[in-house]
Amino acid sequence: MDIEELRDYCLSFEDVVEKTPFGKFAPRFDSILVFYVCGHMFCMFDMNDFVGVTVKGDPERIAELTETKSACQSHRNMSKKHWIQLNFGGDISDTEIRALVRRSYAIVKEKYKRAV
Repeated sequence: MDIEELRDYCLSFEDVVEKTPFGKFAPRFDSILVFYVCGHMFCMFDMNDFVGVTVKGDPERIAELTETKSACQSHRNMSKKHWIQLNFGGDISDTEIRALVRRSYAIVKEKYKRAV
C-alpha cells in the first residue's frame, strides 16, 4: 500500500476531514496526517516516514494483534488500550490494514455521531 492509496481510502469514507494538527506543538510533527470523522481522529500516519498507520481499535482486538503479529504494536504517544500502530511490509496484509482502518472509522463515527 502506498501513501496515496491509503489517503484516498480514508477520504472515501463519509464526512472525513484530513488535517496536519500537530505542527503547532513542534515543526517536526507537521508531517503527521490525521483523518477525522465527527471532529475526532480515527487514523494517522507520517507522510515523511510512511512505514505504518495508527488506528483506533477495539481493546480485545488490539491485544490479540499485538500478541500475534510482529507488525502490530502500541503507538508510543497514544493509549495502548485504544490505539495500535500497524507497520507495512510485515505479517499483516494490506487487506487486514484496510479492514482495521474501516473499523477505526466505524468506532469513532458511532461514538460521536450523536454529538454532531
